[in-house]
Amino acid sequence: MNKDQAYPMSTKSSIKTLVIKALSLFSTVRLYNISIIAVAQLLAAVFIIAPELSVKEIVLDYKLWLIILASAAAIAGGYIINNFYDREKDLINRPQKTLLENQVSRSTLWSVYFTVNAIAFILGLIVSWRAGLFFAAYIFAMWFYSHKIKRVLFAGNLTAALLAITPFFVLFMYYRNLYLVVFVHGSFLFLILAMRELIKDLENLRGDLAQNYKTIPVVLGEKASKRFYTILTLLTIAPIVALLLYFDIGYMRYYFALIGGALLVCLPLLWSSRRKREYLLIHFILKIIIAGGVVSILLIDLPAIVDRLQNFF
Repeated sequence: MNKDQAYPMSTKSSIKTLVIKALSLFSTVRLYNISIIAVAQLLAAVFIIAPELSVKEIVLDYKLWLIILASAAAIAGGYIINNFYDREKDLINRPQKTLLENQVSRSTLWSVYFTVNAIAFILGLIVSWRAGLFFAAYIFAMWFYSHKIKRVLFAGNLTAALLAITPFFVLFMYYRNLYLVVFVHGSFLFLILAMRELIKDLENLRGDLAQNYKTIPVVLGEKASKRFYTILTLLTIAPIVALLLYFDIGYMRYYFALIGGALLVCLPLLWSSRRKREYLLIHFILKIIIAGGVVSILLIDLPAIVDRLQNFF
């Protein structure tokens, strides 16, 4: 083979390696989840947390975008550090996905981890010293969760759900608004995320047993886990009913009515589940509920939204 033939093959190989490493990194930082949270933050700021401000005023506020970017960077760092501590467990629970994520070396991941955390902290400081302190505390909390709390019974599930909604608190700090309807929405999301964490523990039972994680399914068994999931489902009905009866949420009421029915339908599916793929189906339904909740924020007041968007343009 001459040099002219060797160079294209070498280039193709390099491109293929680069693509694989990029996919590995995107998989590690859960780019899809980060994108959902970023969109949710933007929509929440426009339509829930600061409805008294114009869309133009919010969207053109560079500090809001710095908060969203800082949140994305901090969350990416959280996924990376979680990947470090869960690598052996994930080889058992999801071997193919873990093998893809292992295409990036640990030294590279450490570099990315410290870089994204530094970016989050610096962007937060640009917004305000309070935002910088918030992101510093959030980064530490995610490390401490992955290092210690994740293996603690009950505390691991609750902390994971709490950390998932924490990026929205920085918006409350920034706009200095905390309406009751926001708290009820947050309670609903927290309970859904707690249910998701419990289903993930049922999915990952084999790996958690092998690595001695003190999760609810490992310590108390699958039946007790299903009881706790049922309790969380019933608790979730409370904020749904409150939002439907006591708050003006516009067309979003159809989302909550549909979700209430979907959660109740999941219960018989859960109790009949015995295999991982059945838990994966419930996990997928919960993901749809979360993603649907983000999109349905637009339904709170459609006429007002159309009017505000027209004024924006």
